[in-house]
Amino acid sequence: MGKNEQKKTSLLSRHPVLANLVIILAVAVIGILIVYFSIAIFTRHGQTRTVPGVENTSYTEAIQGLHDAGLRYEIRDSLYRDDVKPGYVIEQFPKRNSTVKPGRKVFLYINAVSPKQVVIDDDNHPREYALSGSSERSGLARLEELGFKKVRVVHVLGTNDMVIRVLANGMPVHKTQKVPVNASVVLEVSDGRLTNLRDSLTNLENSFIPGYSTDTETPQYEEEDPAYQEPSAPTYIEPEENSEEENEYLE
Repeated sequence: MGKNEQKKTSLLSRHPVLANLVIILAVAVIGILIVYFSIAIFTRHGQTRTVPGVENTSYTEAIQGLHDAGLRYEIRDSLYRDDVKPGYVIEQFPKRNSTVKPGRKVFLYINAVSPKQVVIDDDNHPREYALSGSSERSGLARLEELGFKKVRVVHVLGTNDMVIRVLANGMPVHKTQKVPVNASVVLEVSDGRLTNLRDSLTNLENSFIPGYSTDTETPQYEEEDPAYQEPSAPTYIEPEENSEEENEYLE
C-alpha cells in the first residue's frame, strides 16, 4: 500500500463524520445518474413524432397512417354527419402536425353509418305526445340537449303558452318514440290567442245584458249637502173625543 493511500485511510479513519459525508455524496450522485438515464429511456427524451392528418380518411387508412408514424390510436366516439362518408374520421386529437412523443395515443371520432336515435320524452310523462304541456323554452332546451340541430317553432292558436306536440319529418312524435337526431323537428306551441278571443266574446255577449257593465271602477257618489235634512217620520195624532153637547147635536 502506497503512502498516499495510507494517508487517505488514516484521514478518513480519524474523521468518521467526513467519511460518512463522502459516502452520502457518492450515493446521491449514483442515484441522480440512475434516475436521469431511466427517465431518458422511458420518456424517450429528445425523440418526437409529427402527428399525421387522418381526418376525412377511412378508418383503415387512418389506422395505417398512425401506425407508420409510430403512434397508437383509440376510437373515442361515434358521431353522425351528413357531409361525411360513413366510417370516415370526423375529428382527431391531437391535431395534424402536432409534435408528440413516440407511441402517443391519438383519439379518433368516427362518422357512424346511421344517425343516433334518441327518445325525446321520458317514460313518466303523463301525456300522449312528446313534450306536450311543457314550456317553449324547456322544449327547445331538451331538443338541443339531445343533439337536434334542425328545430323550428310554429305558434298555433291555443289557450296557453305551452307545447302542444312535436313533429319529426312531418309526423307527430309520441312519448318513448325514438327519433333520429338528424330529423327536421317542429315544435308546435300554443300562443294563448284562443283565451283572449274567448274573453272578448264573453264580454261582447254580456254587453247586451241590461245593466251589465265591464267597467270595474268604483262608482263615485256626490257628496251630501250638509244643510240637507231628511224629513222626519209622520206623527200620528189621535182624534179628540166629542163633548156631550156635540154628541146630542149629532144625534
